[in-house]
Amino acid sequence: MEQTLIIFKPDAINRLLVGRILTRFEDKGLRVAALKLQQPPRAQVEKLYQVHRGEPFYESLVAFMTSGPVILAVLEGPAAIAVARNLLGATDGREAAAGTIRGDLGLDQRYNLVHASDGPDTARFEIDVFFRPEEIVSYERAGDRWIVSEG
Repeated sequence: MEQTLIIFKPDAINRLLVGRILTRFEDKGLRVAALKLQQPPRAQVEKLYQVHRGEPFYESLVAFMTSGPVILAVLEGPAAIAVARNLLGATDGREAAAGTIRGDLGLDQRYNLVHASDGPDTARFEIDVFFRPEEIVSYERAGDRWIVSEG
């Protein structure tokens, strides 16, 4: 089962959108394997975004991500990374398609509500930045067999 890191950014929390966004992921069939609220320390955010160090937007991104609490989630399911990114839509809410989370709820590139891992290696790295292995719980729901066929 594939896992992905999802971060509900400070704008999602301050706009009271976390429940609505999490419901979209669950409605699609992804399941929550870990969930926690934290005020991220700068060093942790810098580690998360180390690939962007040196970019003109890096400092403002780190400042934004440390400006308030975030909710961290590990979601899992078949093709969880692609499914989550498709549900989110384009990074800039003004360009995101209607029906996507950002297309329906966002109007900005920086204030884009949610971070999502972009690939399997990135997901593993990002999950490890925020979660210890024992904090992640994989399980089956009674209805999982009705979400994805085995064949």
